[in-house]
Amino acid sequence: MNTAIKSQKQLARLDQALDSGTLADISGILADLSPGDAAHLISTSPPRSRDLLWNLLEPEQEADVLNELPEELRSSFIESMELTDVASLVGQLDDDDIADILQELPEEVTSQVLGIMDEADRARVEAVLSFSDDVAGGLMSADTITIRADLTLDVVLRYLRRHSEIPQNTDNLVVVSRNDRYVGILPIRTILVTDPNVSVREMMVTSREPIPANMPASEVARKFERNDWISAPVVDDEGKLLGRITIDDIVDVIREEADHSLTSLARIGEEDTFAPALQAAPRRAIWLGINLLTAFLAAGVINMFQGTIEKVVALAVLMPIVASMGGIAGTQTLTVLIRAMALGQINRRNQIWLVGREALVASINGILWAVIVAISASFWFNDQTLGLIIACAMLINLITAGVFGAALPLLLQKLGIDAALAGGVVLTTVTDVVGFLSFLGLASLFYG
Repeated sequence: MNTAIKSQKQLARLDQALDSGTLADISGILADLSPGDAAHLISTSPPRSRDLLWNLLEPEQEADVLNELPEELRSSFIESMELTDVASLVGQLDDDDIADILQELPEEVTSQVLGIMDEADRARVEAVLSFSDDVAGGLMSADTITIRADLTLDVVLRYLRRHSEIPQNTDNLVVVSRNDRYVGILPIRTILVTDPNVSVREMMVTSREPIPANMPASEVARKFERNDWISAPVVDDEGKLLGRITIDDIVDVIREEADHSLTSLARIGEEDTFAPALQAAPRRAIWLGINLLTAFLAAGVINMFQGTIEKVVALAVLMPIVASMGGIAGTQTLTVLIRAMALGQINRRNQIWLVGREALVASINGILWAVIVAISASFWFNDQTLGLIIACAMLINLITAGVFGAALPLLLQKLGIDAALAGGVVLTTVTDVVGFLSFLGLASLFYG
């Protein structure tokens, strides 16, 4: 039976068991699930069901399922556990997974986890912990099979057979010098199809550049994507091999970046979909408060032209159109730029071109919709002057939205500010203020 279909059937049975409350059935179905499926089930359940499912896991499942859980949910489970239990559980994982979790835990828990490891495992984990989790060194695993260039493939094969198992996602062996400097890689497939009397030096690939330990995780992910890598060696500044990064770590990076971009655009941060209301509300309230302050700023601009609005009531009817069109145009541009930044497509060569392109797009759309709105407003209120005013205001605001929507994320990036999180607030303020100011300012000139 297809694995995906089998998993779907198991999850369907589990839903039925949860509805009926038969704990024995739930426990049996959980035992048959992969760690990823079990973690997915727990993370997509309401809080009460999560605790029940976690407590029904088999002891041998807990470590792997814990590793697959989202960071916030994992931390909540860890906080409810005894320190010794946490240390024992986390100690069962691979060194890079251990390091990922330890970076989230209090220092006393970290010390206990490291204390139960043997010297070799502890050294590998500490090597990963010396780097932050957003660079290559923090993603790598030190569990790597290395060989020398002067060996024959026959010797390498016999060396591999001495292992009871090899690290997961091992598609290459890393060739190093006697002082552990990176030399190249030897693909496993080459070993299997080549004359065993040939030396590693003759068959190894030396064109593969290793990844510097301090390379940002997002850049590492882009390298994996462009080159279809399964694994890649990581080196320090002197070229000494530290470990390797595997594709499963890169999938996590890509997923986290996608989640971050999506939630940041809505200005809600990293939020658990099933978090209790009292936990989710304060996080959203902060950005709602910031938006309220910007709304007061826009309201202040409107108040400056109160007399003009009283003379021409139609202005109050048409004001939201100008601001809304500018806001949508700006959001479109901002989204395009933030996506390009996330994909690593922005550089010094194309920044000015992109800003100019977005200004041209905004101008074309500005002229098109300015004409349409001008005609509509003129017929609606039987006032051609009003149509001209709103047309000019809309053109001004759409061009402003295009230019600011493109330039703002580039500026925020240079200032070290998260463009996805802060860009929307700033851009909305700009388009509202410019929209109201241009529309009401022009109206005050024409109508006195």
